Amino acid sequence: MRISDVFREDIDLGEVASLLWFKRRLPSWATKFIQMMLMLTANHAQLLVSGLLTIESRFGGALDEAGSIFSGARDTGLTPREFVDNPRKANKLISGIGHKIKLVNNSDPRVELVKEYTRKNFPTHSLLDYALAVEKVTTSKKDTFILNVDGCIAVRFVGLLRNSSTFTPEETDKYIKIGTLNGLFVLGRSIDSIGRHLKPGEAPCAALPVPSSVPLTSRDINAVDVPSLLSQSDNSSTIP
Repeated sequence: MRISDVFREDIDLGEVASLLWFKRRLPSWATKFIQMMLMLTANHAQLLVSGLLTIESRFGGALDEAGSIFSGARDTGLTPREFVDNPRKANKLISGIGHKIKLVNNSDPRVELVKEYTRKNFPTHSLLDYALAVEKVTTSKKDTFILNVDGCIAVRFVGLLRNSSTFTPEETDKYIKIGTLNGLFVLGRSIDSIGRHLKPGEAPCAALPVPSSVPLTSRDINAVDVPSLLSQSDNSSTIP
């Protein structure tokens, strides 16, 4: 599509992202969801470097792994109880489950927005229903073991890929494996970082407590335990 056509058709940011990322146009409900996700992840209160370098399954970017394990479990016929018990017995984390302060009865408003949009606009929400059934099992153990925003976005993005009638199953699997879901966090955090840069004199949030005299060579960076410095952002839980 030519750039002149983008402006002529008044295409929104979600559809521009779909053209650049997937090289195809998606249904309006799908592109609006992409734009919604960018808005929800934009204000994440972190420096660009720390925010981007720590995007992985435990620190502010559990989308890829959560999308993979939830969809894989449902596809193979695991019950929600089995989905929880298997990693529990192996003492492994469940990506997309758990929050530091939000509870079953004090939910994250971002999660509620995703759920509401999904039920009103997606052609089906069976994977979200499965994830919420898992949440019932995990919150019976501890009320902070909720489906967090990473997990909720992840299962809905997998649903978008599967239910838009635009991707083959092979393409869907490829986009999950190559990190497309965490790409939402990369772009969202970049938007937030620019906003902080435009506020001179305001202290940045979540700066790494590394002395300024420390030379940040590649070897030095490898020695910095970044995850432990940012452990307050953990987006996975080990079920007792």
